Amino acid sequence: MQSETLAPVLKSVVVNAPRERAFKIFTEFFGGWWPSTHHIGKQPYETAILEGKVGGRWYERMTDGSECEWGRVLEWDPPAKVVMSWHLQPDWGYDPDPAKASEVEVRFIPQSGAATLVELEHRNLERHGDGGAKLRDSVDGGWGPIVEQYGKFANEHATPTEEL
Repeated sequence: MQSETLAPVLKSVVVNAPRERAFKIFTEFFGGWWPSTHHIGKQPYETAILEGKVGGRWYERMTDGSECEWGRVLEWDPPAKVVMSWHLQPDWGYDPDPAKASEVEVRFIPQSGAATLVELEHRNLERHGDGGAKLRDSVDGGWGPIVEQYGKFANEHATPTEEL
């Protein structure tokens, strides 16, 4: 098991939506903005789901109905933050052992006007053992475009009267 602490992956985006709306778009409309190119299932991708409660799953569903779990919701504090466990290992396989899971925290910080700073921190990557550094490199390259895609979607759907 890797003993050195790995630096967290940090990504952020400012969206032109109030904090409550930014949180709702991130969590309740997760499948609307999650990129279909970022999935691990063997079948064609259908959607991604984040269950809004402590203990809820975050996972992907394939067109054949099969599912691939990514982790669980550890903290649910709307509209301030959500923290999820990341059970995907460096080979993108799922390991249910919480001791081998890193964490993804997403914070929603009000800015001036109706803007919100959304910060994503993927931490405790050393928990993935010898492959932790490899996984860190992979997610560091992946989280940037994912956060950007969320930001674009959030900006397009910032007004609550718009249909999501």
